[in-house]
Amino acid sequence: MRGADITQHELFSYRTLEDRIPQDHPLRNLRAVVDILLKTMDGELAALYAKTGRVSIPPERLLRASLIQVLFSIRSERQLVQQIDYNLLYRWFVGLTLDGEVWDHSTFSANRERLLNERITRSFFERVLALAEWQQLLSDEHFSVDGTLIEARASMKRFEKKDGTSPPPTDGGRNPSVDFKGETRGNDTHASTTDPDARLYKKSAGDKSRLCYLGHALMENRHGLVVDAEATVASGTAEREAAKRMIARTVSKSGATVGADKGYDVAEFVAALRLQGVTPHVAQKAKGSAIDGRTTGHPGYRTSLKIRKRVEEVFGWSKTVGGLRKTRFRGLPKVKAQTIFTFAAYKLTRMGSLFGWRWSTA
Repeated sequence: MRGADITQHELFSYRTLEDRIPQDHPLRNLRAVVDILLKTMDGELAALYAKTGRVSIPPERLLRASLIQVLFSIRSERQLVQQIDYNLLYRWFVGLTLDGEVWDHSTFSANRERLLNERITRSFFERVLALAEWQQLLSDEHFSVDGTLIEARASMKRFEKKDGTSPPPTDGGRNPSVDFKGETRGNDTHASTTDPDARLYKKSAGDKSRLCYLGHALMENRHGLVVDAEATVASGTAEREAAKRMIARTVSKSGATVGADKGYDVAEFVAALRLQGVTPHVAQKAKGSAIDGRTTGHPGYRTSLKIRKRVEEVFGWSKTVGGLRKTRFRGLPKVKAQTIFTFAAYKLTRMGSLFGWRWSTA
């Protein structure tokens, strides 16, 4: 007998939100891990808020919501709030009840300077790193470093002369036409009026120039986990400078190796690493290489060059899933926070694969 397509709205629900989430869902394990990490940040989060006044939205919920945005490729905070409202899985992960009211999307902007900044995101990043170290997942001997382009949220039409002599748009409207054909444009003479921190840059000779930032990751070679991260303005030396900073504060064992591509094969960079007691396993340039037979003759050198390519998996996930291909924000401080938090999310998913709870067993 065919059933009738009649929808009868029930007044009460007899299933809790907890009952609706499958027991073997991978987010259950992730939620448990994230709750522990946020609990260790309790004192640091409490220091951000006054002792009196109106009660705020719990910062733990904002951070969990930001994690959902990265993990499920939600493109904007406005859309994130909408999905938390009707998606029971997201609502449960964030910590809301079935009838709990979702905050306005502007709450993220209001908390950007206080909560969703580089200091707090790096603190969360370091908590995830400490968990990986506690589980003995990290190598303290072998590392890889690399950088990647992060496209800025800025238009080339607003890349204008610093002296203010750029010609006006040829027509009006919301998206006016700008004729810069034949004009030589560079960072020395031009700047973006949309995002002053963005720089015109290209990764390789055959690539096109674009307004962007650079993201940097230092990866340990045992399981491919990011142990340090940076974001900088784009320049020809930014990758090497960021690598030296990350290695100095993260790699402490004398004789440790760091693999890198040919862009790091510069005498000054190689000498700086050796001065820190680190062996540079850098891919050799065809001419004028700073790497000699003392390094290339070692069997570990070839292994480092092979494993260093895993760092591209970090960048690939961060751009395709984590939304880091084009930053959601303007200004280097906000881009730094987004980059570090995205790499922390990648570490959690990578650890989920290693622990076996990333995918459902049902």
